[in-house]
Amino acid sequence: MKQTEVLIIGAGAAGLMAAHTLVKAGKNVTLLEARNRIGGRIHTLVNQSFFKHAELGAEFVHGNLPVTLNLLNEAGISYTSAHGEFWHYENGKFSQDEQQIEHWDLLMKKLNDLKQDTTIGEFLEQQFGDDKYTHLRESVRKYVSGYDTADPYKASCFALRKEWQNEDEDAQYRIDGGYIRMVDYLAGEIKANGSALLLNKPVKVIHWEHSSVEAITMDGASYHAEKLIIALPLGILQVDKDEAGAIIFSPAIPQYGEAIQQMGFGSIIKILLEFKRSFWEDEKITKLAGGSLKEMGFLLSNEEIPTWWTQFPQHSTVLTGWLGGPPARAKKNIPDEQILQQGIESLANIFKMDFDELKENLIAWNVVNWTADPFTLGSYAYDTVSAPVARKTLTQPINHTIYFAGEYLYDGPAMGTVEAALTSGMEVAKKLI
Repeated sequence: MKQTEVLIIGAGAAGLMAAHTLVKAGKNVTLLEARNRIGGRIHTLVNQSFFKHAELGAEFVHGNLPVTLNLLNEAGISYTSAHGEFWHYENGKFSQDEQQIEHWDLLMKKLNDLKQDTTIGEFLEQQFGDDKYTHLRESVRKYVSGYDTADPYKASCFALRKEWQNEDEDAQYRIDGGYIRMVDYLAGEIKANGSALLLNKPVKVIHWEHSSVEAITMDGASYHAEKLIIALPLGILQVDKDEAGAIIFSPAIPQYGEAIQQMGFGSIIKILLEFKRSFWEDEKITKLAGGSLKEMGFLLSNEEIPTWWTQFPQHSTVLTGWLGGPPARAKKNIPDEQILQQGIESLANIFKMDFDELKENLIAWNVVNWTADPFTLGSYAYDTVSAPVARKTLTQPINHTIYFAGEYLYDGPAMGTVEAALTSGMEVAKKLI
């Protein structure tokens, strides 16, 4: 039996930030992590499998985000702009112009006039059901699936409206050396203040009463504390109590369990491909595209794996593929090798190249099916129509003893980001203090 003031389950961004805030306030913390590494959905490859540096999980700082940038500055970690050109491939043609979706202004007007929340899928059918809006409906559904990794028939119109009104397209950064540097800084500060961070400790049972908590891990170890912060991915908390990975609360907390089920959690597959050379810069591709792709940042298409990006402005031979939402969930149980093949086929179709030639040029690959990952079971949260009420429940501590933290509890323009996780962890720690 190990006693501490505050027990935290989950060493992702939210759990680490909560612990960091607590130890700075003089609290003694024990942090339990189920994986054999810290970071959760942050996972940087450094000099592994030919990848000198690549992000399997979170990659960008999406805007001038105060908590993230303040933390990086505190740690002395540099970051650089990740801006590059946006290219589109559609109907056999490349284009670089900013594609304004037809009828977008009307969509935003009707969204702004909306008084009663509904899902974006239902809203599109009700307000834009005519054939002339077919492209608009398809484009919005793809965007919600791809960017928000959400199911359009669960995603809230009000939340998407807020997101689209607050998009900061001018600011996007990458952390020099990867997000792992931020994670390592937080872990170092926690340990330096005398608190413990333990790996390979999946929690199975939580016994609790007022100001007393016991967490029992898979290996039978028991950890006691006055307070508990649960900083697990929403996908794990949504697992049925009879399924693998579920945590049993004794006594049960049905009101909180119901609120957790009302939140939205997306699906994502990320593909990292490292080639012998950056073939998209070849002269024949320049002719095909009608312009040089040397400064390409993102490439959007209608292929099986639709979204790709480079490491620009850093010159790199790595391409990253991205598939989100229901199409990613449908591939949850597909072998990584099959997803790799679909990725190469998508690129072969876009660049009019032979599949075998492209595969021959490949020197390393990594498929991360986060929806199948047993410690995550998805991507990141999105708001359903019920989410605001559910969030109010989950941000209230249980008997001043059990607290929840995570990006799914954040209510602001940076939903689904590391900023959201860091903010939640910091706010929960301050509330507990």
